[in-house]
Amino acid sequence: MGAWASRGRAARVPAPEPEPEPEEALDLSQLPPELLLVVLSHVPPRTLLGRCRQVCRGWRALVDGQALWLLILARDHSATGRALLHLARSCQSPARNARPCPLGRFCARRPIGRNLIRNPCGQEGLRKWMVQHGGDGWVVEENRTTVPGAPSQTCFVTSFSWCRKKQVLDLEEEGLWPELLDSGRIEICVSDWWGARHDSGCMYRLLVQLLDANQTVLDKFSAVPDPIPQWNNNACLHVTHMFSNIKMGVRFVSFEHWGQDTQFWAGHYGARVTNSSVIVRVHLS
Repeated sequence: MGAWASRGRAARVPAPEPEPEPEEALDLSQLPPELLLVVLSHVPPRTLLGRCRQVCRGWRALVDGQALWLLILARDHSATGRALLHLARSCQSPARNARPCPLGRFCARRPIGRNLIRNPCGQEGLRKWMVQHGGDGWVVEENRTTVPGAPSQTCFVTSFSWCRKKQVLDLEEEGLWPELLDSGRIEICVSDWWGARHDSGCMYRLLVQLLDANQTVLDKFSAVPDPIPQWNNNACLHVTHMFSNIKMGVRFVSFEHWGQDTQFWAGHYGARVTNSSVIVRVHLS
């Protein structure tokens, strides 16, 4: 009995549906410059400088120009924000050959109103400080008295011989441009907390200097308070000073302090310093 061959029709395979056309991506570069400025003004300043500036020549020109940053500053309607916008418009830097507008760094670094001192409480050990060890040197310990507003309740502790440490702040690197620094509309507030442990007296010194581009001293503030005596209930004191009527040419701030104990004990019984600060503010009047 022979095998039967199948004579049925072949099944019809449906034709594939056409793929939808991909949506055309929005090319922001085709926007009018004034509209593109508005769009870019909503991008974080660090992203503008680090990424958007690399997209093309047109975007670089916008990021390097002043109009974008003035638009960003104009969004802050606080009293300080309005004062900053006025200063940015009135303290414009002269046109520089192919150099970006300094307002970009200013908006990215946000130097007004923040502490420019790095590692003010020793939360990163001795990093960012130039140190000179005396006696058994500097160490970092927990505070014995709470310091209000400090980012960390830790402090730098000195020894039986003068211990010294220092930071020099580059104001232009922090985002402040020369015309703003020379405008007479800013002030520099410095402060420092120092204290003792209950069973040991201590001594403390502070020196803050305003320097020009050549590191020449233009103004200074020094504090040499009376020593804290032994059996002091963990005394903690606050030193502050405001530099106003800033002289023209200030480009650096040198912040330096010293401490030691009065018992001359081995170990770390000397002055305890913490929450050092240098803050630039704008005159609102």
